[in-house]
Amino acid sequence: MKAIPIPINWHPGLSIYASEPFLKTVGDEYGWLGGVDSSEKLRCILPYTIIRKPFFRMARFRVETISIGEGIAVEEEKLFLESALKYLRSKGADMIIPATTNTIFRTYPEGAVVAPYGTYILDLGQPEDALFSKLNSSHRRKVRLAMKEGVQIRSGLEWMSSAYELVRDTFKRSNMGFMGFKGFKRYIHGLNENVKIFVAEYQGAVQGCIVIPFSEHSAYYVYGGSITGPHTGATNLLHWEAIRHFRGLGVKSYDFVGVRINPEKESKQEGLMQYKQRFGGRLVKGYMWKYSIRPLKYAVYSYAVRFLRGGDIVDQERHKLNNN
Repeated sequence: MKAIPIPINWHPGLSIYASEPFLKTVGDEYGWLGGVDSSEKLRCILPYTIIRKPFFRMARFRVETISIGEGIAVEEEKLFLESALKYLRSKGADMIIPATTNTIFRTYPEGAVVAPYGTYILDLGQPEDALFSKLNSSHRRKVRLAMKEGVQIRSGLEWMSSAYELVRDTFKRSNMGFMGFKGFKRYIHGLNENVKIFVAEYQGAVQGCIVIPFSEHSAYYVYGGSITGPHTGATNLLHWEAIRHFRGLGVKSYDFVGVRINPEKESKQEGLMQYKQRFGGRLVKGYMWKYSIRPLKYAVYSYAVRFLRGGDIVDQERHKLNNN
């Protein structure tokens, strides 16, 4: 399997994260790599971006390898990823940094630094009552309670500022940084009509929000936020109404975007995993990884990330690889 640059030919049946407007928004350079076999047949696609910073050129994947037709075997994908690294080296990339958390690879290239990771994906091709029955009994009770007590779900880009503040403040409570409003606005506008912002209101006060990029392929719960102590059931109802909405649009799945595998007991990560699990999706396990193309620059970058943030997601989770 050889990786070669191919024209971007996005359609709604593919992840929104593979679309050119989105890639252009989040990368200084971007493109698609195609995986071709010995007969020159296109077997898979891998969109990429390159982010330029002073002294660094960092490649990042925004979605996992996309199979074409009958698909590719895991070993074929591994060979394709190794060929993709050679191409990105030729483009001047210094390193591959961890992919965005919606991206779960089935495999990784030889020599990569790897961590197990997963996500819960809910199949929307089911009747609404079947989807509701999949919710954990606690989630169902909270959804019904929020509806009974008058929690209202609103949707529209006019809620962008409110959603930004909620997400930023939620990140801050977990000692995590978030992009500035200008970057958030650029992110939303880059998705154009393929993003929905939902907020939950109770007695005129916004309780929480979710930001969902989507295409026919999947809707992604990429960002969420809430006030401290939102009204009971408000965030549960947010997701339930989003699930109903995207099912009605014919979207195939609802991706809760990222959970850590075997999180520490009673940790925030375990609580988040359980919250997502209780919506009834299936757990998809895979990997996140990074790769050193130019070792000196990679070492400097890795040191800076450890110093500033205590390491990236791969650094934090890599110790679980052999225990997964």
